[in-house]
Amino acid sequence: MVAKKSTNSYTFPHPMENPSLVGHAEVLNNFLTAWQGRDKHPIHPVWMLTGPRGIGKATLAYKIAKMVYGNVGDFFIIDMERNIDKDGKPKPDGKTISVYTVRAMIEKMQMSSMSGDWRVILIDSVDELNTAASNALLKLLEEPPAKTLFLLVVHQLANVLPTVRSRARVEKMHPLTLSQLRELCELFMSDATISDETLRLANGSFGKIANLKKSGGDEIYEELINCLNNPRSNSIDMMTIARKIAPTPALYSILLDAIAYFGLADLYPFATHAIADITRINLEPELGLFKIITQIKKCL
Repeated sequence: MVAKKSTNSYTFPHPMENPSLVGHAEVLNNFLTAWQGRDKHPIHPVWMLTGPRGIGKATLAYKIAKMVYGNVGDFFIIDMERNIDKDGKPKPDGKTISVYTVRAMIEKMQMSSMSGDWRVILIDSVDELNTAASNALLKLLEEPPAKTLFLLVVHQLANVLPTVRSRARVEKMHPLTLSQLRELCELFMSDATISDETLRLANGSFGKIANLKKSGGDEIYEELINCLNNPRSNSIDMMTIARKIAPTPALYSILLDAIAYFGLADLYPFATHAIADITRINLEPELGLFKIITQIKKCL
């Protein structure tokens, strides 16, 4: 028997280093048309790439950026990895991007020597800017510097200040198709077994497939569905699955996916509240998850 590759051994390139953009040809062509015709019609300085997480928005943003900026000093990035506090110290807390990060970028941009080439400011993502940071960005967008392109990655358009949105050209990017997801799996996980069920579970997001594969969530999900489908499964079987899910909060949502799989929409409010309670009242995770699984089972 061929040994199965560890689910934790897959590596996925940062969008900056990822040469493989799959899908989104229409949005890319929209930009190329505008860029190539900029001498006749000035290009919009602010492009907002919006759509679900994990579909390739940042990959496209970096691809565009590399086409545009002239020198290394003409490229400015705002993201969680570069987040800083008021003292300029790294603050990768994974929650919000501070106003100090935006101000530091503006200062660097003002101090940079303009070579006459285009400059690019890439923000990944606007959703993660706190209120003060969003307002600082807005001031910059009100009078954008000449020959400067803003590439704004957005996961939820509703989370963006209307005044920021109104100053951007919004390009809506769509979830990937099953064939596009399969193509990316072949590129980055060629030796992995990716079931059609996992592809459907991803809802068009390769990022979700990557996270499921790294955490083993795809196998747990299939085990969950099989358990719920099995008329002979009992509370011990369901608690076993709950304990497998419990250590990884990012996997709690597969219970909502299971509810969708079985068409039990009425269970959504109960399940979402139960998941929230696990954190809010420090409930033992496996007990809260077990409660949801048993409720799904009762409804089948």
